[in-house]
Amino acid sequence: MDFDLPEDLAALRDTVRRFAAGRIRPQARQWDREQSLPDEVIAELGQMGLMGILTPETYGGAGLGYLANAVVMEELARQDGGVALTVAAHNGLCLSHLNLAGSEAQKERYLPKLTSGEWVGAWALTEPECGSDAAALQTRAERDGDGWRLTGHKMFITNGARARVFVVMARTDPAAGPKGISAFLVERGDAGFSVGPKEDKLGMRCSDTVPLGLDGVYCGPEDLVGTLNMGYVDALRVLERGRVGIAALSVGLARGALEEALAYAKERKAFGRPLADHQAIQFMLADMAAEIEAARLMVFDAASALDRGEDARLKASVAKLYASEMATRVCLKAIQIYGGYGYTKDMPVERYLRDAKLCEIGEGSSEVQRMIIAKHLLGW
Repeated sequence: MDFDLPEDLAALRDTVRRFAAGRIRPQARQWDREQSLPDEVIAELGQMGLMGILTPETYGGAGLGYLANAVVMEELARQDGGVALTVAAHNGLCLSHLNLAGSEAQKERYLPKLTSGEWVGAWALTEPECGSDAAALQTRAERDGDGWRLTGHKMFITNGARARVFVVMARTDPAAGPKGISAFLVERGDAGFSVGPKEDKLGMRCSDTVPLGLDGVYCGPEDLVGTLNMGYVDALRVLERGRVGIAALSVGLARGALEEALAYAKERKAFGRPLADHQAIQFMLADMAAEIEAARLMVFDAASALDRGEDARLKASVAKLYASEMATRVCLKAIQIYGGYGYTKDMPVERYLRDAKLCEIGEGSSEVQRMIIAKHLLGW
């Protein structure tokens, strides 16, 4: 088994690494403070092909796979988790759903604009009373002639403040439970559709997160994504793939925290010697590095399985669970190495920790991942 990246993906990694270090790193603190990400950065990401990395070239995408996406996620998150999350939600949720279940007409209409970065996409599943139990969603889609009227509310929608198109899950058969949910395309500006104010979040602050309102939003038959009443099934497939991206993002955050802590430990002195000379610090750095390496291998394994077309549900959950919790542990150790300075916003490690915590919650919490893994072990 070859654990080295193919030459083309190594080149992609190096390109994104240079871009992230030169374009994102100098502004990351400001974007975090202002809770904003300039539109021109989205445009630049689009020009690099990163806003359509999983989308076929036929529709303007890069035509690459999940391993390539994992490489990109790690390099972006190394400098700013919010930038990486913006790209992850766009590619791994909205575009992923369209790529998996969209009609040819929908793909031709939306994907070129989305992959170029001209438009940003969002995915709307979570509701005020429905998070981990996604199948309990209450947004309803009621028949109106050949189409439907969508009514309800969505919460914590990543990219919602800037998105032009949304994939929205709604209940089309109230009596059918998870098998009565469908997905619809809604565009910003549609009558009855509203976008609420940005959430003031702990981390990932340059990535906008908003509530949505749907008050009788009309969707025609051309707006149904996939098969009627199969939206939840498709959503689970989307989440499986998205978890690998979030796991890679977690590795990037942890790697960033380790690299910052390592540089600081070599410079900062205590008791007349650099911190790095003290065995207590060396052991912390060693543990951080070992956990990151293990998580990256899990991510690459899950991503490669997806690229081979295999059932990667278990591998995706294992990678997401371990990598997300690992990132929090590593970031906490980085702050400990920095000491009091690590507790201030003058140093990037506190931002890495704030960003990392979301990875244990979004796209299926750690508890949900443990449920999935346990069901597999028990054969349920």
